[in-house]
Amino acid sequence: MHPDQSLTSCLWRDRECRFDLKEADLRQDKGEVLVDHLGEIEDTKGNNGQKGRLLVTNLRLVWISDRRVRTNLSIGYSAILNLAIRGADSRLCGKTRALYVLAKHNGTRFQFIFTNCIPKTPRLFTTIQAVHRAYETSKLYREIRLRSAVVDDAQLVLLPHEEIYEEIDGIWNLSAEQGQLGKMFVTNVRFVWYAKANEMHNISVSYYQVLDIVVKDTKYGKTMVVKTTKGSGGYTLGFRIDPPERAVKTVQRMCGLLSVYCVAPIFGVDFEQESAPPPLEELTVDVEEDDVLITEVDGVGDAFAAYFAEANQSSEGEVVRERPAVYDDTLGLAVEALRHGTSMKSLWAIE
Repeated sequence: MHPDQSLTSCLWRDRECRFDLKEADLRQDKGEVLVDHLGEIEDTKGNNGQKGRLLVTNLRLVWISDRRVRTNLSIGYSAILNLAIRGADSRLCGKTRALYVLAKHNGTRFQFIFTNCIPKTPRLFTTIQAVHRAYETSKLYREIRLRSAVVDDAQLVLLPHEEIYEEIDGIWNLSAEQGQLGKMFVTNVRFVWYAKANEMHNISVSYYQVLDIVVKDTKYGKTMVVKTTKGSGGYTLGFRIDPPERAVKTVQRMCGLLSVYCVAPIFGVDFEQESAPPPLEELTVDVEEDDVLITEVDGVGDAFAAYFAEANQSSEGEVVRERPAVYDDTLGLAVEALRHGTSMKSLWAIE
């Protein structure tokens, strides 16, 4: 199994949109770095009229309500489809410019609108756009890549902060029945194999996506077997290294590097600020509890329903056409067609 299950459990942070998280999931975990945090930020889409804090990390955006910590949301950069600056109607600021974030997770599109209640402060726009760009241009640190330009003239094209720990010649990739002879580079963030006959026949595997590295007896003899996460495709990769004793030693070294990586993962999202953000206070705040009973309900009444993007919304966030009018038997009226998964009853439910 993965040398550090706590790392496996936080793989969602840069890939998913989540709502109303526990405090433990709001805090930065291994490898996650706080880049900036902005106060006086309104969640104009889901909590119009309510201020909060927006935390910008190297993996995600986190908005936390000033009124109640449990009212929050987390947006992984990998889920973001588009960032745009457009006009918005804010209860706190009136008509103003806001940051529109269009994201997609598990086949559902979400739209988030953030408004800075402090006038003439562009950090909401500039910082998030720059960090997201840095995330998008550093995917080799976190993903599996096939047939990409990672090798040039038999040399590994190194990433920033990457160091080669071992070069293994004469290693067979067993993904095809006949096998292919090649070479492997083992670094502090990934391993890369390429075929000697064709450098573009290669694979780059980030440790971030590795579940297990073991030696197994197969019909090809002692084989190094690498299993990857479900999110990366759930691959099982096989490599034969001769002699068998060398295969065992190689796996031991790679498991050691994987363990070190799990303690301090390198995600490659580099971002320089002119000045460091002010100290971040604790997430907990003292609030006056409402005299009501709040029940947790699964389904379309959950918090994420407030952030649904239009089904016909483009990747730039523009609505290209309105939903057609349909007749509703319960009301006896023609109404705009509801979003998929939403019922008329749920629209009248008190949350």
